[in-house]
Amino acid sequence: MADSSFDVVSKVDKMETDNALNQAVKEVEQRYDFKNVGASIEWSGEKILMKANSEERVKAILDVFEQKLIKRGISLRSLDAGDPFPSGKEFRIEAKMKEGIDQENAKKVTKLIRDEGPKSVKAQIQGDEVRVSSKSRDDLQATMALLKNADLPVALQFVNFR
Repeated sequence: MADSSFDVVSKVDKMETDNALNQAVKEVEQRYDFKNVGASIEWSGEKILMKANSEERVKAILDVFEQKLIKRGISLRSLDAGDPFPSGKEFRIEAKMKEGIDQENAKKVTKLIRDEGPKSVKAQIQGDEVRVSSKSRDDLQATMALLKNADLPVALQFVNFR
């Protein structure tokens, strides 16, 4: 019998992120505490740029955006937001969405599978994803449960289960 396998990836749905950003824009435009303070949130190339006239307000904009991401089912582990920094008369936060599993986290995933997963399961790093294979589908499902419960710094999805 051939080995069954699945891929562990970290991808963000661009359309859902865009929808969350548009909802955050609407809320920032409508909320009373953001009136006349130069508050905005927008795409700036691949980054998301948040601006306001004070550090507290720009953090509040980030909080609004995080709430919209959660409602849309996007893990906050995918959001890489920087610290507020002054830029002229305003404060800014630049954030980006993380795509793919970097080498360091891929090594953590494979080590976790090797140490705590079923013995028949093999994991190998392939670029920015991890391929997990085994003869037993039950072992693969146990590995998925193990990874879901692990406290890893990246959002994981499981694709290509065969």
